[in-house]
Amino acid sequence: MMPYKTNILKSINLFAILFIAGLTTVVAQQKIDGVAVVIGKNIVLDSDIAKFKKELEDSTEGKTRVSDCEMLEQLMLQKLLAHHAVVDSVLVSDAEVAEGVERNVQYFTQQLGTIEKVVEMYGFNDEEDLKSALFTIEKESILIKREQESITEKVDVTPEEVRIYFKGLEDKKELPEFSAEITLAQIVLYAEPAEEEEARIVTKLMEIKKQVEDGGSFKLKAIINSDDPGVSQNGGKYTITKESPFIREFIEVAFSLDEGEVSDPFKSLFGYHIIQLHTIKGNQRIASHILMQPEISDEKLKETAAEVDTLRADILAGTISFEDAVKEHSEDKETKNNGGLIMNPYSGEATFDLTRMDPALYGRVNDLKKGEITPSFYDESRGGEKMFKIIVMKDRTDTHTADLIEDYVKVQQLALQKKKEETIVKWAKEKIKDTYIKLNNEHKACDFERNWKKEVI
Repeated sequence: MMPYKTNILKSINLFAILFIAGLTTVVAQQKIDGVAVVIGKNIVLDSDIAKFKKELEDSTEGKTRVSDCEMLEQLMLQKLLAHHAVVDSVLVSDAEVAEGVERNVQYFTQQLGTIEKVVEMYGFNDEEDLKSALFTIEKESILIKREQESITEKVDVTPEEVRIYFKGLEDKKELPEFSAEITLAQIVLYAEPAEEEEARIVTKLMEIKKQVEDGGSFKLKAIINSDDPGVSQNGGKYTITKESPFIREFIEVAFSLDEGEVSDPFKSLFGYHIIQLHTIKGNQRIASHILMQPEISDEKLKETAAEVDTLRADILAGTISFEDAVKEHSEDKETKNNGGLIMNPYSGEATFDLTRMDPALYGRVNDLKKGEITPSFYDESRGGEKMFKIIVMKDRTDTHTADLIEDYVKVQQLALQKKKEETIVKWAKEKIKDTYIKLNNEHKACDFERNWKKEVI
């Protein structure tokens, strides 16, 4: 059986590739390497083609290779969509762009460790310079997506179209291979700190608040006392807006303070905080915080582990079903009311591609058969919450060639995507006719799929 072959537009989602490669494109600052094409008011540089090609090949581990002309055509299609999004008055608010920028800054920071490393890697002057570039890229990305959604919003496929699509792939021996997929559910019990320990933390933070109000250095107190891992780099100081990806409690308290004011202690999923507001600049607040996390005794950890072990034994003995155990005992708010189902954070669905999941989770569930349960294990949340878990393999599908009946929903999605792509191709064919396009002489030699050269046919 041959692997599923499609062209560049059909085989991968290029938004992430265009976004990441776009960072290095912005840094180039449109040096005198030549303009490959002008589309409306948008341009593609000669240097862009090589950069996007390399990012594409790196991201697919060399499995996808394209010519300069193929890459240029894909970039031209993106610029055509961006141009007509503006012509069609597609609305994109600065707030949602800013939110996307913060999300991407967080992602890059997690990948490289610190924001300083991100700035250095992509060649920016500072964090502000980086965010300015990201704002431009993010806004164009949203414009393109919105224009595509507008063009294809009424596109749908009938069951007969799905059948014809599947038969076409089957006849050409191009049926896709679907990766192994699993569905997981969990029971979570948190190891909570004692009330006395929480009271100790609140008292300590109140003491620090008074010391700062009496003239002490908040930054020094943060360096000595804060459990925020970023305190060593920024002294606990952050610039935030109401759209920043900070926890809700942090934003609400920061925006309730006057300049110089120190908050009372407040609780979040990370622990207990106090905030000092330094500066109000329009919709921005510059504030420092101290985070202190209550300690949990070894006795409490052992007690929680034993509770989970007992639950697991009762489930295996048939004394209680996994679903009832979730409902009666699990303390995870996100999964307690849906039978413990763990949602895939990337797809928003309850299935995981076994080859593309978190390595730690993969290691725990890879050998499980359907219905089997992991031993209890210790875990921590992003906010430092300590817990013990068990996970059950609710369902498991091994890697297989597409089957119309078993994989109908996936085949339907592929057929719908193909029809949407064909709709965008037809749209592009018409829009090229009345859009200003100027190719440089070198690229006029390309044999494009679409009539970008506006030749008489």
